[in-house]
Amino acid sequence: MSHSACNPPLFTFDNTYARELDGMSVAWQPAASPAPGWLRLNRALAEELGLDANALDTEAGLAVLAGNTVPDGAQPVAQAYAGHQFGGFSPQLGDGRALLLGEVIDRQGQRRDIAFKGSGRTPFSRGGDGKAAIGPVLREYLISEAMQALGIPTTRTLAAVTTGETIYRERPLPGAILTRVAASHVRVGTFQFFAARRDTARVQRLADYVINRHDPDLAGQDGRCLALLQRVAERQASLVARWMGVGFIHGVMNTDNMTISGETIDYGPCAFMEAYDPATVFSSIDRRGRYAFGNQPGIAQWNLARLAETLLPLIDEDSDRAVTLATEALDRFPDQFDGHWLAVHRGKLGLKPLAGTDEQDRALINDYLELLHTHQVDFTLGFRRLSAVLRGQPQALQLLFGDGQPGLSAWLDRWQARLQAQGAAALDIPAQMDRTNPVYIPRNHLVENALDAATESRDLRLFDRLLSVITRPWDERPEDALCALPGTPEQTQGFRTFCGT
Repeated sequence: MSHSACNPPLFTFDNTYARELDGMSVAWQPAASPAPGWLRLNRALAEELGLDANALDTEAGLAVLAGNTVPDGAQPVAQAYAGHQFGGFSPQLGDGRALLLGEVIDRQGQRRDIAFKGSGRTPFSRGGDGKAAIGPVLREYLISEAMQALGIPTTRTLAAVTTGETIYRERPLPGAILTRVAASHVRVGTFQFFAARRDTARVQRLADYVINRHDPDLAGQDGRCLALLQRVAERQASLVARWMGVGFIHGVMNTDNMTISGETIDYGPCAFMEAYDPATVFSSIDRRGRYAFGNQPGIAQWNLARLAETLLPLIDEDSDRAVTLATEALDRFPDQFDGHWLAVHRGKLGLKPLAGTDEQDRALINDYLELLHTHQVDFTLGFRRLSAVLRGQPQALQLLFGDGQPGLSAWLDRWQARLQAQGAAALDIPAQMDRTNPVYIPRNHLVENALDAATESRDLRLFDRLLSVITRPWDERPEDALCALPGTPEQTQGFRTFCGT
């Protein structure tokens, strides 16, 4: 069907993945939705992508986003990938309920994937129905938009729609489809899929594709695959350090959920920690705590080692030398991560780097985290209320610590002495800290309340209210005071998140 000048296409696609990487995906069509309906359209993201939000927000747009109409220029494909899941290798995973619809160039000239999640069975579905329910779809919408507002690289949600179907999990649930936007959907597991089949030629093509897309300055260079490994390691070190700075627990850091672009992807069993404890786990399927909050940096390095294994034949023809070079790159990850972690947490304490203070600052940060842990203090508020101390209002922070006042008081003295040593304008520091330490995060009980209302009665008022709060995380607002508080013991006891598959 052709489009007239007054009726332009909803998307202008340029599908390099489908066009340039034959054999790395399967052409497929989304399943039709019997009675589609709108949940939410992310109009701001639509504009950022160079799309016409008003044109999308129509029956024609709904038909596309529900899978009933494949738009002109789209080449829907289910992408192939493998992955280590909780340490065990699955040689074939792939898009079991997702489809890459196509790629667009956004207003900044960046290439972005447009993909469905929950659009039906594919050749990679492994016995699943390929569908999604309203709850997991809206969870991903909420958490990914919160991450975006917090300045953390993330996939985004363009739209959430209902399908009019009932899908069956532990109980019947209303079906939905999420439209996800990503810098790309290439994962560590994408490389593993072809490496496991000893298809070195396709691993090389994939590596060159990724380099052209994400690290074009490396294109055509000798040693580019080793350099790619180093770039991905740097991006992941930065990403995980930022997670640690807001108490985010991914929950399912399998290699198929680690992107080459350095974006957070897959918001299934994720959550934000409240009372600080590095051993915190929320995922119902992580029974041994492999992906606990404090384990995330080590798991990132483990995943990068799996990426390195796929690239060894491309790093050097001499296998021993390839292993040596890759190992040297991986061995730098702890220092890379530590540098980002230190920068993130210095920002949270209002500290500027001073010559010779790295160890002192690390000790100061770790001692405060230990105080939070010992006294079961809420991670978000424990950092947010520090700025009030500098404004001469320590009571709100002291309330969090209860009987931990002596330890807190001694630490505050050390912290304020360190701040004085850097000589920054005293009035600037609290304001800067309040741009680094959010007051609002997607608190688990608020998320669950919003999802329950949407699922049970299609009432999105709590969802909209929470979305409005968490996408403005820095500025304290009296009308949102309750949204800043952790859940009660009754609300938090035994809280678990689920994959939603």
